[in-house]
Amino acid sequence: MNKNAILPESELVGRIARQAVAEREAEYAGEIRRLLDAALEQVRRCGTSTRPRVADIVVAAGLSNDAFYRHFRSKDALMAAVLADGAERLTRYVAHRMSKEAQPQARVRSWVAAILAQAEPALAADTRAVLCHTGALGADLVTGRFGSAPQRLAVLLHAPFAELGVSDPEFTAGLLAYATVGKLSEYLWSDTEPDAAEVTRLGDFCLGAAAAATPDRSG
Repeated sequence: MNKNAILPESELVGRIARQAVAEREAEYAGEIRRLLDAALEQVRRCGTSTRPRVADIVVAAGLSNDAFYRHFRSKDALMAAVLADGAERLTRYVAHRMSKEAQPQARVRSWVAAILAQAEPALAADTRAVLCHTGALGADLVTGRFGSAPQRLAVLLHAPFAELGVSDPEFTAGLLAYATVGKLSEYLWSDTEPDAAEVTRLGDFCLGAAAAATPDRSG
């Protein structure tokens, strides 16, 4: 084989290798999604009274123990991933709700309403069960570790706050995200659902905080 043939052969090998890696990545991503969905379903089934077993999760996912431990070191690691997945889903849902509004004030109110909607009884029961089964990791809901829900949700307020002229949108958004998720946590653990007046009141509070953080340009 002459030297001119080496480069094309190397390109072929690389292309085949990349394809194999992509196929394996897709396969592993599918396994992880099945495990996350199965774990959530088992958590729903068990509620807060019993803990789901790895064996039950694996069977529900239609996978093997080898597949489970290929992706997660322990059941706690899987539960942490379920919690993070829930935070991502919530963020996408809130962003979708906000995208329906044109004005920044309306997007802020939509942000509040979408978050507090998680106190709906069925959703709240699922969240309480997940938090019970994640133990100390459940503190992620309000503490800010592991890319927490408040941190993710705060980012969604950066743009509307900037449009409203807030001097430091990131700082104000962070404070309000922790306050709002903290209020949601109160509703979750008290098994209560906010009424429309409470949602409006919290929306007023967020907009008032944004106004207070906006420099007065009248002078």
